Amino acid sequence: MKALVYHGPGTKSWEEKEKPVILKPTDAIVKILMTTICGTDLHIMKGDLPDVKDGTTIGHEGVGIIVETGNSVTRFKEGDHVIISCITSCGKCEYCRKSMYSHCTDGGWILGNLIDGTQAEYVRIPHADNSLYPISSEADEEALVMLSDILPTGFECGVLNGQVKPGDTVAIVGAGPIGMAVLLTAQFYTPAEIIVIDMDENRLNVAKTFGATHTINSALVNAKDKIMELTDNRGVDVAIEAVGISATFELCEEIIAAGGHIANIGVHGKSVTLHMKSLWSKNITITTRLVDTVTTPMLLKTVLSKKIEPKKLITHRFKLDQIMEAYEVFGNAAQEKALKVILTC
Repeated sequence: MKALVYHGPGTKSWEEKEKPVILKPTDAIVKILMTTICGTDLHIMKGDLPDVKDGTTIGHEGVGIIVETGNSVTRFKEGDHVIISCITSCGKCEYCRKSMYSHCTDGGWILGNLIDGTQAEYVRIPHADNSLYPISSEADEEALVMLSDILPTGFECGVLNGQVKPGDTVAIVGAGPIGMAVLLTAQFYTPAEIIVIDMDENRLNVAKTFGATHTINSALVNAKDKIMELTDNRGVDVAIEAVGISATFELCEEIIAAGGHIANIGVHGKSVTLHMKSLWSKNITITTRLVDTVTTPMLLKTVLSKKIEPKKLITHRFKLDQIMEAYEVFGNAAQEKALKVILTC
């Protein structure tokens, strides 16, 4: 089969690789129908995640068809259409029993990280009964790819950890796919204002169509000053960091109101400064989280009922064998006006 293979920081190739096989009775082999590229994949390519080894197939999102199952798989059979979760969970360990699937002792975020992932023609899914979600063969698979990662990540790590409430003023720092997923799902809780901050005017314009009440281009104006102007110098109730660099996290520290929540989503490859001198007395809650995907079944119902339409995030479509071109487009998102790219087998 063909796969996108990581060969160290800055190096990848679309190459021939052995088709995966069943290694444990709880495994399933899935033929990929659609996959995508995540911002985390770009972090891997930059060398921000040193645990990813040379020779690993990248990718942790996708929709596909089961072609083989291990003897212990009971929920799925050959021919079933499934959503692949970015998080693998055994369902039995101490962390899984706490619904902390991301810390599963025999799983967590391993796809495209510690084991071969989904940017390939086939992928092996460990603990298939707990790590796949059944879907109808007639479902809109482009929309459902967004349930592999970005929708549950935005919702769990941003909206739920940030404790968004009716009437809140929310700032989303970063208008990439994850920030847009936060924007879509924050509206479940009817905040009074959702302010989206980014340096990409195209993405900010898209954010307006998805429900942002205000947008701030931080390349043109001082984002902190603008936030204070919009909030009568009070700051925001919830600040959600969706980029993964020091400057955006520190902006969240600067704009948070007393009693507020800073929810970090971004993948950070370097340390950031925690300004306790100004935060210690403000009753601030700061949360971090790796998505657990516990909300995926609920979000699946929401997408199927068209209460939210994540398919609108898709800006570019490629065949899977065009993945090198797709990486160029996604890696130059501002110039290409890219949000989410879909790769189809």
